[in-house]
Parts: sequence; C-alpha cells; structure tokens
Amino acid sequence: MKSTVFTNTHISLGAKMAPFAGYRMPVEYSGINDEHLAVCRAVGVFDVSHMGEIWVKGPSALAFIQYLTSNDAARLTPGKVQYSCFLNGQGGIVDDLLVYCFDPHTWLLVVNAANIDKDWAFLCRYAPCFGLTPGKELYNASDEICQIAVQGPHALDAVQKICNDDLRRMPYYSFAKTTVAGIRGAILSITGYTGAGGCEIYVDNADGLRLWEAVFEAGKEWDVKPAGLGARDTLRLEMGFCLYGNDIDDNTSPIEAGLGWITKFSPEKGRFLDRDLLLRQKETGVARQLVGLLMSDRGVPRHGYELCDDAGNRIGTVTSGTMSPCLKQGIALGYLPPEWADPGTVVGVKIRERLLKATVTEPPFQKN
Repeated sequence: MKSTVFTNTHISLGAKMAPFAGYRMPVEYSGINDEHLAVCRAVGVFDVSHMGEIWVKGPSALAFIQYLTSNDAARLTPGKVQYSCFLNGQGGIVDDLLVYCFDPHTWLLVVNAANIDKDWAFLCRYAPCFGLTPGKELYNASDEICQIAVQGPHALDAVQKICNDDLRRMPYYSFAKTTVAGIRGAILSITGYTGAGGCEIYVDNADGLRLWEAVFEAGKEWDVKPAGLGARDTLRLEMGFCLYGNDIDDNTSPIEAGLGWITKFSPEKGRFLDRDLLLRQKETGVARQLVGLLMSDRGVPRHGYELCDDAGNRIGTVTSGTMSPCLKQGIALGYLPPEWADPGTVVGVKIRERLLKATVTEPPFQKN
C-alpha cells in the first residue's frame, strides 16, 4: 500500500484512513458533512497526490493526444486545460482526464489514481505509432509529484497570500507555472472537482509538506479544514460530475454518459479512436443515458440499486448515490432508457425491497 507525502500528517490530524487506488488515503477528519459544508462555505484542502501525472513531449505529442482522446486538444493554447477521455477502440472509456498544454510540444495528462497503470499501458501501446518512446517523450511522473486541491469560495483568497501571481485573473480551466509558498516551478491550475471554486497545486514530493503548512497558515482566518475522499465524493455528486468506475468505464461511451460536449467531430479534430462509432451514436441515439435523480421519498440511493417503472420492472441502475449534505435529500446518478430520461420523469428506486420515488433532474443538484 502506497503513502503520499502527507500520510503522516493525515494520521496526526486524526483522519480515518482507508485503502483507495493502492494508497492509504484519508476518508474523513471531522466528518463528511462538516467537511463538505466547510468547502461550500469557506475553504477545505484535499490531498489528491494519488492522481497520476504523465508527460507527453515532442513534435508528435499533439497528434498522439488527438488520436487517443475524445476532445479537440488543438483548441488549447499554452496555459489552458481541457477535460477529455481516453477511448478504448470499442466505444468505451479507458479513463477521463485533464489535458494541460504547456507549449505545442509539451503536454501533461492528469489521470485517475486507480487507472495509472492501465492508462500507462494504453499510452505505451500506441506510442510507437507516433514515434514516442516510453520513459523518454512519454514519461510517467506520478510517483514524483504531489498535489493538493484547495477548494471553496475563499480558497483563492488563502492561496493568494502565498502566491505573487494575481490568481483572480486566471480564468476557469487555466494554469500557470508559478512560485507558491516560496516553491518555484509549482503548477497552479483552476479546474476543480467540487463546484466550490478554488485551485490545484502540483509540486515535487520534497516540497509537499512545506506547501501544506503554508496553505493552512494562510487559510486560518477562514477556518481552513482538511477534507477527505468522502466529502470529495459528495461534493462532486452534488455537481453531477462523473466518477470513473461508477458512472463511466470501459463499457460506457461518452455519448451515453452525457459527455458529448467533450467529444468533437470537427474537421480540425480529424480522425480518432472510435470516431465513426461515436458519431453514429450521436446521430441515431443510444439505448441509455446518464441522468440525475432527486429522491422524492425519504431514502438514500446507492451504487447498484435498481431503477424501476411503476410496476417494479427494472429499467435502469444507480451508478452513484448519497444523501446530499446541502439539500438533505437523496441524490444519485444512474442510467435510464431515453424515454425515461427527460427531466421531471418519476421513477422508482428499489431500496431494501421498497420502491421509493425519485425525479429525473438535470445536475447540478445544488445550484447556489
């Protein structure tokens, strides 16, 4: 089991630790609801050092990324970030990821922790076709980099204290190499998986504890809190963000998952894995769609629960679900046939053999 540079800090803070994606990670400190609300109202800090970072460099780097991903990376200019997904050649999703453009020949791919080895093998399989050598132009730096996500309405206020660059001038889905807490060459990005605003900061492992301590010192006036994977999950679910392994995987297409907006078919994008199959899905439709669900009856939907019609016949499946800390209602994502996927449609969620009502709702669930 791997540890991050912050593992001993988490333990000293009383975090409940658990295995996740091969790492010992904090699930919660003061409680999932408390941490969730702290991020929504002020500022919270997540250790996301388990995420993977893979560099792609050289004159064929862009062509390589364009062929393997769904989005159009050619639209990126230096300092911009893009959400995308790797396609598996059969219409499914290998992983979802962030693509960072440093310059036309230098790119960083940030991938999910549980998929680092899988993604690396996937990239290495196609690298020779583009003249890229694993370990050289294609380089897995995941074990060398730590990352924290500082999230919440006062996150940038706190980080601004230890960064000379004007963070408020940075647009959404942009990044900069900068100095944070005196650490030169830090990568600071404005993306976020919580919907609460804030930034992510990447530094070498050797600088991790220095960064952590500086962020917590800077955030004292807003009662900055450490937050665990539990709150990260409830926050992303209130926003309706997909989680790989639950809502998307090798057997779901981006069109089914409502990710058509990151699947480009323009001439500028050119040919890419699964282009024809996904274009056909876009034009003719799919057999199921990922939807948001808001419980009308009192109950908490969970991954794997059945979605049913009025007669109790199974018509779909919950992929992610929780009790929303903000709404105090059960919320979920799940797949339904298109005829059941319109907002306002009422379906049943089978919870302990009871059929409880839920309404199809377009995320985000928490809109304020």
